[in-house]
Amino acid sequence: MTQVVGVRFKKAGKVYYFAPGTTGVVKNDHAIVETARGIEYGEVVTDVKEIEESDLVAPLKPIIRKGTQEDALKVEENHTREKEAFLICQKKIAARGLEMHLVDVEYTFDVGKIIFYFTAEGRIDFRELVKDLAAIFRTRIELRQIGVRDEAKLLNCIGCCGRLCCCSSFLGDFEPVSIRMAKDQNLSLNPTKISGICGRLLCCLKYENDQYVADKKKLKKAAKAEHESIFIPKQGMIVVTPTGEGKVVGVNRREQTLSVELSQGNVISLNWDEVVEKSNVEV
Repeated sequence: MTQVVGVRFKKAGKVYYFAPGTTGVVKNDHAIVETARGIEYGEVVTDVKEIEESDLVAPLKPIIRKGTQEDALKVEENHTREKEAFLICQKKIAARGLEMHLVDVEYTFDVGKIIFYFTAEGRIDFRELVKDLAAIFRTRIELRQIGVRDEAKLLNCIGCCGRLCCCSSFLGDFEPVSIRMAKDQNLSLNPTKISGICGRLLCCLKYENDQYVADKKKLKKAAKAEHESIFIPKQGMIVVTPTGEGKVVGVNRREQTLSVELSQGNVISLNWDEVVEKSNVEV
């Protein structure tokens, strides 16, 4: 077992592990650490804990020291520099006629590198742009092409729910999301309903998916035990109810209830076992 603390460099960013050593850092402290990008300033987001060495993805580096007030002021100064660098880079992109959209600029704590994040439709030859920027800033320059989901995360966009996007507020990593999740939850498959501001499927489709999958397996297992096929209504299905035929307009799989719109236009709520699919009714 190895003692580590988790450090995050951005809000809702990925957590990286470092050896606390004798620095005495605790949760909510700030720390100076060495990363592959250089010297960085991050927030300690976990208390000291022990993990298996097999869970470490790279050689564990030690925390250099606890962050100070002077370090915090330097970070604020770097943020001001980033805004200036953003405007300069935009002008250079326009001058070069490059078809790329600059999203964000980030200085490392020691100003040993400046990272420019951009989006583009395809591959961009930005070698001359790098030379232009290196001549101005006289430090290492990195241009990093990112996807639309990363762009939304960096820009702190507002989601369709009216709140800050999950990726910007608390999601450290993007998890795979599929259209199957929307189908399992009986959601509308209209792209405008299940897509986020980035144009990709909503991250929140993942949150309740495991429960829906577990409920579906539970129903199938119960049906198999009773040697019969279980009736699972779907939205749009025509069913026969005690008061006549109707169309399923809503399904609650957890409660095993559904909403049915009758021919008269009124909507009633029933249990699954109170209806039968029309195709299964003998004539």
